[in-house]
Order: sequence, then C-alpha cells, then structure tokens
Amino acid sequence: MQLGLLGEESNEQENCNLPVTLCRNYLSKSKIDLLIKESECYDFSSPKIKVYGKQHYIPREQVWYADEGCDMLYSNLLVSANPWPYYLNRLRHQLNTEFSQNCNGALVNRYRNGKDSMGWHSDDEPEISIGTDVISISLGASRDFVIKHKDTGEKESFLLNSGDLLLMHFPMQQEWLHSVPKRQQIETERLNLTFRTIIPNYHQ
Repeated sequence: MQLGLLGEESNEQENCNLPVTLCRNYLSKSKIDLLIKESECYDFSSPKIKVYGKQHYIPREQVWYADEGCDMLYSNLLVSANPWPYYLNRLRHQLNTEFSQNCNGALVNRYRNGKDSMGWHSDDEPEISIGTDVISISLGASRDFVIKHKDTGEKESFLLNSGDLLLMHFPMQQEWLHSVPKRQQIETERLNLTFRTIIPNYHQ
C-alpha cells in the first residue's frame, strides 16, 4: 500500500488572521496507521542540550530524516541526516506537490505521554531556506499547540488531532514562538512530523 495524493478524503480547512493554515483530517486513518507502524523502527533518541549552562535531556524523543547533506544544528548539536524511511518519504513528496514546497528534511518528535513537551521556540535555524514554510503533521494523541507573538505577546492555541496538518507560513518563525505544553492527564503517545526546507551542505 502506498500513500496517495490528497483527494479521496474529506478535508476541512481552517484559515484565520494568523500565519498558519490548519487542515483538519488531512491524513486518512489507514495512512496514519502506516506512518505510526513505520515509526516503530525509527532511531529515536533524547539528546542532552545546554539550558542556562546546565545539561538536560530533552523532554521527548526525536530523530532527523533528510536528503544527503541536509544536516541540522539543533541547540548547538549537529544532527546528521538519516536516510528517509519509505512512508515518511512518500508523505514528503505528497506535501511538496500539494503545497508547492521543496521540503528536504523532517524532524520527527515523539511525545511518549503528556509529561513530554516542547518549550517556547521558533524554527529559525540558519540552515532553513529563507522564505519557505514549515509543515507540521500530528499523529496519535491530541495535544495543544500554542503560538505567541514575540513583540505583542498575543497567544493562540490549537488542539491538534491525529491526521491534522498545520502549515506555518513564512515569516511566522521570525515573528512568533510556538510550544507544546505538558498535559499530565494524557497517557498515550503523539508523533509530530515537521517538514522543512534545508540549504544543502550548509554545515560543510
């Protein structure tokens, strides 16, 4: 079975006066199941990063898949590109076709339960190609995704469900922060697939 292009599923699209486009139910259950099953073989890890001078394990697991030469610097750690898994790569090509992107890398975050989280940050690493969008897809448990304007402090929260797609338009990363806060009552796993366009060989 292969991931096909969008068309056979109903797709509710939500737009607002924010730098995002939210597409509900972008992926069908069968495609979600294929990606979750494939993720059981992903090489997840929880690297240590320095926060205020101290080393801490990140409160989630992650792995970076990308084209050759598309390495990424994350919290002062150089993360080398792993070869694309089959279904994740199929999804990458689908997104590039449907959203006129040229994504060549995907950061996969695994939130094992509601205790795992992501603090305030922007996807503004220098190796990300200027002017490109970031595409985020949620699988598994529903989690809140919160954005905050860097200057005004304006906040907006989205409950992202399994199969939802959030398109973060340029220049959101320069103007807004985003986070996935802890939710202690959630006991099940969530995967987040974040597709980016990286400048090849930037770190070489």
